[in-house]
Amino acid sequence: MASDGQVFVKFGRIVAKHCLDKRCSTELLCAAEQTHTISSQLSIVARVKAVTAESKSSSELLVSNAQNLIQAVWHVLKAAEAACIKGLQKPPPDSEEEVVAAFCTHWRKTLLWHRAKESLNSDRDELGLRKTQTRAEPTLTAMVQEQSPQTKYTPKHPKPTKGHTTMDSRL
Repeated sequence: MASDGQVFVKFGRIVAKHCLDKRCSTELLCAAEQTHTISSQLSIVARVKAVTAESKSSSELLVSNAQNLIQAVWHVLKAAEAACIKGLQKPPPDSEEEVVAAFCTHWRKTLLWHRAKESLNSDRDELGLRKTQTRAEPTLTAMVQEQSPQTKYTPKHPKPTKGHTTMDSRL
């Protein structure tokens, strides 16, 4: 779980690097740094627990850190949503950053399509306000849970670039 947290740290840093809005970029970098810290802490606690005797307090600490990591990852994804809505710079071609940008761009297009569809809804309530359907807006968190960006948004003919690695497929 701690290594999965590092994947989201990397994701957040890439999105922040290409974000057009400085404030969103700063918020995302802070969220990524917090996730990095909690992920490292969880890794340390897990290693210590593995070599020490079983105790209730160490188990509780491990669970607490795991819950904190989940919240930190959620914060990275929410900050990444804000950054994606503001817009991203075009990343270098055939890079890991291009895959992340394609994933984020697809989510943004899905969100905008959903919002446009909702705005065309002509159902009105007794006050004349537009009724919204019960379907929630698409979120980056839901997209991450549904699929890996590697599976659908990898460039057609990726050319390995020296110094670049493919982002962990667990994202």
